[in-house]
Amino acid sequence: MITLAIIQARMGSNRLPGKVLMDLGGQTVLARVVRRLERSQQIGKLVVATTSAPADDEIVNECERLQVSCFRGSEGDVLDRYYQAARSYPSYAGGRITSDCPLIDPQVVDETIRVFRDEHADYAGNVFPRTYPRGLDAEVFTSAALEHAWREARESYEREHVTPYLYEHPKTFRLASIRGDVDHSHYRWTLDTPGDLEFLRAIYSRFDSRDDFDWQDVIALMEREPELAELNSQVLQKSLREH
Repeated sequence: MITLAIIQARMGSNRLPGKVLMDLGGQTVLARVVRRLERSQQIGKLVVATTSAPADDEIVNECERLQVSCFRGSEGDVLDRYYQAARSYPSYAGGRITSDCPLIDPQVVDETIRVFRDEHADYAGNVFPRTYPRGLDAEVFTSAALEHAWREARESYEREHVTPYLYEHPKTFRLASIRGDVDHSHYRWTLDTPGDLEFLRAIYSRFDSRDDFDWQDVIALMEREPELAELNSQVLQKSLREH
């Protein structure tokens, strides 16, 4: 079973434009995401799904530099972008990763894929309920489930965030949830604001700008230096229905 991991990326961002190509310890944020996912043992193919907007030519250029596949599609209808990307790279299952999560952990992704397979799920994710830090989100779904959502999802937030139609219809889809042994959901490891960028740069600097550390190394670091969490503790997470 080949699992296609689709990384959504675009230059547009309301709170931090161009964030995916910002410098993070000598590499772009997108490069960090790609290089970390390349260590996955369960992903068969990586593709970056960006938009057809001229501003995202820069992302295409970065994908060429990183030697990772790139697909261009709709800017506003992200669900359509995922569906069309999945059609271009056929596989039984697809995974959703966002490019603003440069601490994404391949072990967490692999565990999500294993649970998805073992439970014969239509959708598996570690976001309901959330026990991992925000920024380690991993979701996997069958191509058939993605197509079903693409056909039926009507609400704008369902089109923008790709997967809500799946996990909000438990009677239609077989769902599997991945939970950690300890609740670390209070940690914020994603990139939306200058405060987030300051935090992430601090993390990478502590690891000498390498990216071979895992999420538990970061937890241990933050337990030693709890003041790191203060760098972005005031950031408010937008709800699914906010634009």
